Amino acid sequence: MDSRFDGLRQRWPLPTQPRPVAIIGAGAIVRDAHLPAYRQAGFDVVAIHDRDRAKAQALADQNGIARVCDSLEEIAAIPGVVFDIAVVPEANADVLEHLPHGATVLIQKPMGRSLAEARQIVDVCERRHLTAAVNFQLRFSPMMLAVRDAIDRGLLGDVLDVEVRLACRTPWELWPFMSNLEHVEVPMHSIHYLDLIRSLLGEPRSAMSRSVPHPDHPTLRDARTSTILDFEAPVRCCLSLNHTYRFGPDGESATIRIEGTKGAVEVGLGLLLNYPNGEPETLRIVTEATHHQASVSVRSPWTDIPLEGRWFPDAFIGTMSNLQRFSAGEDAVLHTAVRDALRTMELVDACAQSNDRGGVRPGRSIDHTLRSEHSA
Repeated sequence: MDSRFDGLRQRWPLPTQPRPVAIIGAGAIVRDAHLPAYRQAGFDVVAIHDRDRAKAQALADQNGIARVCDSLEEIAAIPGVVFDIAVVPEANADVLEHLPHGATVLIQKPMGRSLAEARQIVDVCERRHLTAAVNFQLRFSPMMLAVRDAIDRGLLGDVLDVEVRLACRTPWELWPFMSNLEHVEVPMHSIHYLDLIRSLLGEPRSAMSRSVPHPDHPTLRDARTSTILDFEAPVRCCLSLNHTYRFGPDGESATIRIEGTKGAVEVGLGLLLNYPNGEPETLRIVTEATHHQASVSVRSPWTDIPLEGRWFPDAFIGTMSNLQRFSAGEDAVLHTAVRDALRTMELVDACAQSNDRGGVRPGRSIDHTLRSEHSA
């Protein structure tokens, strides 16, 4: 393997002195990702609470959690813990109000159902002086940490192109609460990629997005999305996300492709194939090397990078580690702090507005369209 690919970063460092964790919420994401991640990292989960006490008790019994709390007040009174909130989005603000002033807390995405709720959450966190981050964990997956490291090393040159493509089957039926959402795909799934892209490219100038339903999921407002993010030229960025592909595993795919002036990477999102069991995740990279004597660039072959973990559960170790390390003064930046997460929610909201307003009809000028809207 090309020595320039050696040691690409795939793990966030653990806190030197990990603090115990108290979890609020006992749903599937806690069972399938939070608890396995914390067990793998050696984080001590000391308590759990859920409105459905039986669910909380079952997870406690399965995972050796000593204490099941009957109320938010009871779990909030436990001293010295980091709170991990994994409840339905509309409950976040109320849960945060119950936490002690100055608490350290990780909030499961999305940060509310709307931009207004996201702003409310930021207000609560700042008023109560909470050290708070949102669990946008794709940034911290082994594959994307390695991609970020490759970009930082200059192996891709200037990033010119980011494309996310899915053709897979997402079992939306696992999350019945989504039937109540006005918008589904972008705030519950695309949000991962929107946050990741922001972390790589910064803030887009605008967003153009359209989400549509599918007859296989009649209770959902939408299940598939096409989005274009407008960055300064020459950057192109688009997402084509089909969660309702149903013609067999041979035709499924889930990839993130990033191209630059010197190289490219392609990430295979194996987690999304045959979900929730998943398939192996992959990362491959190609780059150019300049031979100074000949003054020519020679492209290396595409190289597979062995991965040291998966999006689920390994990325959840990274978000909790960054939060704890920042709280202890070991990390200078809290990468998914609520203020940064608010920018991702603003982008989600821009996609929703674009979806609701529609595009410009062929044969009609933008000025004429705007006049028609204003007159209406």
